[in-house]
Amino acid sequence: MTPPLLIGIAGGSCSGKTTFARRVTALLAEHGVVSISFDSYYRPLDHLTLEERHRVNFDHPDSLDGDLLARHLGSLRDGIAIDRPRYDFATHARLPAIDRVEPTPFVLVDGILLLAFPAVVARLDRTVFIDAPQDVRLARRVARDTVERGRTEASVRAQFEATVAPMHQRFVQPSAAVAERRIGWGEDLEAQALGLVAELTAG
Repeated sequence: MTPPLLIGIAGGSCSGKTTFARRVTALLAEHGVVSISFDSYYRPLDHLTLEERHRVNFDHPDSLDGDLLARHLGSLRDGIAIDRPRYDFATHARLPAIDRVEPTPFVLVDGILLLAFPAVVARLDRTVFIDAPQDVRLARRVARDTVERGRTEASVRAQFEATVAPMHQRFVQPSAAVAERRIGWGEDLEAQALGLVAELTAG
């Protein structure tokens, strides 16, 4: 069996990363692809009270289990299925249920902090970073969280200022340096997705 090709897609919150990842996944569907979100690998906080969990900085790399993701990617590369965790964002705990993920020709992984973990980057064959200005990312996050997550605009802006923006500058944006493909603001994401898939499936 030919080892799967592992593709990592990163970028700031509401940069267009997830939209791009979904499009690439759809374009690769006929070839065999599985999609993994780094969000599934948040560390369980069962040892903390619910109030304490809400105070955790989920925009810091320490909130994610990068070692587990790296091991899982290594297993998929070796042709071994993994048990991907399920994370409950309401309680900040891992659910008892897991998702069995079988190796496929293409494995696509996306996450805001994906490229900030050297052990994860070392297992990726292709890396992409999506750039977007801070004001655009904030406006998109306000629109998303007020509609989809029932939050107030004030709370979204407060969180963005307190943790999202500082952690982006400290960890997310610097990780763009390791990406072999960097998509700048204003570039056509559809064209970029088509180009990437053409490269991945050539030959």
